[in-house]
Amino acid sequence: MIKKILAISGKPGLYKLISRGNKSLIVETVDEQKKRIPAFGADRVVSLGDISIYTNDDGEVSLASVFESIKQNYGDKPLDLSPKKASQDDIIAFFAKVLPNYDTDRVRVSDMRKVLAWYNILTADGITDFVSNGEETTEEEGPAPLEK
Repeated sequence: MIKKILAISGKPGLYKLISRGNKSLIVETVDEQKKRIPAFGADRVVSLGDISIYTNDDGEVSLASVFESIKQNYGDKPLDLSPKKASQDDIIAFFAKVLPNYDTDRVRVSDMRKVLAWYNILTADGITDFVSNGEETTEEEGPAPLEK
């Protein structure tokens, strides 16, 4: 489910992939308005399923795993901690509880605030299935390509 949720650089919020158009993606806002807009090739679009957080052991943890950790620690409802109003120390303490081995040199507080904001957006919209239970193939994605 999280692979179909997109972040578009320069546009606030998150977007759900609806379909692919000619040289664009048709996306819908993940909020109560459900406004549909095109995202063109010039827009920097990234799937939340492709985002990772750096860790101290020179590895990375997927954003879905971080969301799942937040869900296990705080439940599957929006957090009381406001990403915009919370102090830097509160954000760091929260993130240290959720992902204790995050790389303190490469993960910025602004990144942590964005993760919190995204979690609140997703849970407010009822999206709480962050880690998929195996590979799913949908009609939109089509079958896997054949090997040559």
